[in-house]
Amino acid sequence: MIKYLGSKRLLVPVLGQIFATSGATTGLDLFTGTTRVAQEMCRQGIATTAVDIASYSEVFARTYVELDAQALTPADHAELKQALARLNALPGVRGYITRTFSEAARYFQRANAMRIDAVRQAIETDYAGTWLYPVLLTSLIEAADAVDSTVGVQMAYLKEWAPRSFRPLTLKAPPLVPGTGRALRADVLDVVDSLDPVDVAYLDPPYNQHRYYTNYHVWETLVRWDAPEYYGVACKRLDCRDEATKSVFNKRRQMPQALAELIATVRAEVLILSFSNEGFVPLGELREMCQVRGGAVEVLSFASERYNGARIGVFNPHGQKVSRISHTRNTEYLLVCGEPQRVEAMTLNLQV
Repeated sequence: MIKYLGSKRLLVPVLGQIFATSGATTGLDLFTGTTRVAQEMCRQGIATTAVDIASYSEVFARTYVELDAQALTPADHAELKQALARLNALPGVRGYITRTFSEAARYFQRANAMRIDAVRQAIETDYAGTWLYPVLLTSLIEAADAVDSTVGVQMAYLKEWAPRSFRPLTLKAPPLVPGTGRALRADVLDVVDSLDPVDVAYLDPPYNQHRYYTNYHVWETLVRWDAPEYYGVACKRLDCRDEATKSVFNKRRQMPQALAELIATVRAEVLILSFSNEGFVPLGELREMCQVRGGAVEVLSFASERYNGARIGVFNPHGQKVSRISHTRNTEYLLVCGEPQRVEAMTLNLQV
């Protein structure tokens, strides 16, 4: 999986235990991002709907949530292997990625940027409309992430090339997950009322001013393949300035009410809210929001390292460093809400 702000990689084992004891067969992963949590739901036999507004997230969900690894035949695996070998053998071409993210900016070394251009166009030309399309896009994004020169967000790139950026771009088969689900690209607030009731819902909303649309604009462009106009040192998509790409969850004054309404609206027997002590809403208020649903609310706390950028500093919209970070650790919360006995069973004997 790619480097991702707010990734729940370290919490997935705990969440897996919670899902396993939940008795759930249907689930929601709202704000699914890289789909790590949705994948774990699928592994636990939960038919999961993964929702996110990002185009790259939809691609991940189509690969890791919709596609059932157990349903693939030997012929399917051979077809994927052949496609990856063909794409890995393509010579590079100088296209939008090279001009924008290697020449105007320094996200990728030139040779890798040219390979990304060639591979991405071949995927569009030869595989659009096939089951391989999202799988190959996922492979390309993960391959590009493995040779980029950032700290994991795309608001800036490193002054000196990261050692990994010298490695050659290499596409690999994504580790597909058993179990079927559904990918839905949408604003959660627009669709929550229309989603079917589920046994368990997992919410991991943006909780402060950091916008995922701008933090991962390169992946958004790579998926859309729309060669957008850009601005600033970081070469962000011009539509990053549009109100339509700004989430209410990144606005301090509006976020608490939006979150409270979402928590109250989600139709699920058990709701699990993931949050951080660095968010706009303090823990006490989060607990009150969850108590509105009725039943018990159990709070689990985990100390964790902040994302890699915390070790480097804060950057302005032009990609220039403006200050240092004061701390490198934070606290992650999981609030588990539902019928008291069920919540107790899900949280009592966790191995952390």
